[in-house]
Amino acid sequence: MSAAETITLRRLAWAGVEVAAGDRRVVIDPLKNTADLAGFQGLPKRPLPDIEAPPGVRTHAVITHIHPDHCDRELLAGIAADDGGTVGCHTPIVGTLDRMGVTATPQDMGERRQIGRFTTIPVASHDWRGDDQVAWIVETDGLRVIHFGDTIWHGRWWQIAKDHGPFDVAFLPIAGVLTQREGFTPTNQPATLTPEQAVEAAVVLGAKTACAIHYELFDNPPYYAEQDDVRGRFLRAAKARGVHAVAPGDGEPVPFTAAA
Repeated sequence: MSAAETITLRRLAWAGVEVAAGDRRVVIDPLKNTADLAGFQGLPKRPLPDIEAPPGVRTHAVITHIHPDHCDRELLAGIAADDGGTVGCHTPIVGTLDRMGVTATPQDMGERRQIGRFTTIPVASHDWRGDDQVAWIVETDGLRVIHFGDTIWHGRWWQIAKDHGPFDVAFLPIAGVLTQREGFTPTNQPATLTPEQAVEAAVVLGAKTACAIHYELFDNPPYYAEQDDVRGRFLRAAKARGVHAVAPGDGEPVPFTAAA
């Protein structure tokens, strides 16, 4: 069995993704506790999948930003306190996490961190309300994936592709949510990628597979409203552009083909 065949990818809840190999795994934006989300995003439409690590597997989490649907402070504090577990973040938010009770290892933009067989690298991403947000690259044994949190469309796709691409899998938000929040003038511009924008991002990134995340779990109009038929639109747009796209359900494996 080749090294690549020992790697597994799994969608967790919402934006969560797991990359596992041997006795370690990296989880990106894992979500378990949703009580803090009810006022804005509403309650989840279905139970969240189990994200507990198998016995003997150490968990290393990285987060794209501190919004509570991506930064589950209770879950992250537990991961950081576990024997051999760590939490990684972009350097500007390490103090905020510390005040939340989460001990984290900071990384500057583009800085590489080795965690056993894994390498994690934060790269550019853009948040809808201007908060600090990064995308995470995770590499291991010939596999290179990238995870974009809940980014909006931006102009850094081409530089990321030039510096770090191509990618085996790009995890991209597709809900195209429209928001109303106190202190922010409502607009008709989406606060995350639309399905069609996600496909275009995958094209620029040179992704072998585009995987949909961040959709069909929360919908709370008018505060947080998902666009219609996002999964179908994503798959149809990908087919039209010749992009291999997948949209596995919560907790399901993500099929991929890694470089030799």
